[in-house]
Amino acid sequence: MIKKDAIHPYGEKQEQFDRRYLRMASIWSENSYCERRKVGALIVKDKMIISDGYNGTPAGFENICEDENNVTKPYVLHAEANAITKVARSNNSSENATLYITDSPCMECAKLIIQSGIRRVVYSNQYRNIDGIELLKRAGIELLYIDLGERKNEI
Repeated sequence: MIKKDAIHPYGEKQEQFDRRYLRMASIWSENSYCERRKVGALIVKDKMIISDGYNGTPAGFENICEDENNVTKPYVLHAEANAITKVARSNNSSENATLYITDSPCMECAKLIIQSGIRRVVYSNQYRNIDGIELLKRAGIELLYIDLGERKNEI
C-alpha cells in the first residue's frame, strides 16, 4: 500500500495516476518540432498540473531542432528545462512536486530538477546515458520507471 503524503497524494491509486500523467506527458511531446526525439514533461503538485514542457528551441527562434547533418542544435531546450523555467515564471512552486517525463533526464536537467525542489521523477523511457539518474539518486530524489510499452522515434 502506498502511503498518502505530499508526493504521493493519490494513496493506493498513485500508480494509476502516475501512468495517466506519463501518458499525458507523451501526448504533450507531440508538440515538439524536434525530429530525432520528442520529449514531454509535466510538473504535478497537490493533484494539479502546475507546468508543462516539451523539447524545442527557445521562444522566438525557428522551430527547427536539428542542423543539416541531423545533429541537435546546441541551444535546443529539453522538456524538463522548459517545464521548470515555465513554473519559475509563474506563481507556483515546484517544491515537493513530481516531474513526469517521457525520457529519463540528462545530467544538466537533473541539476535543474534538484535545484527546483522537485522530490519525485517518474519516466517511461531510459536514455542511453544514465548520469542524470545517478545524480538524482544521490540527491535523494524518488525515481520511478514505468514501461508504457511505447517507443518514440529515435535515430
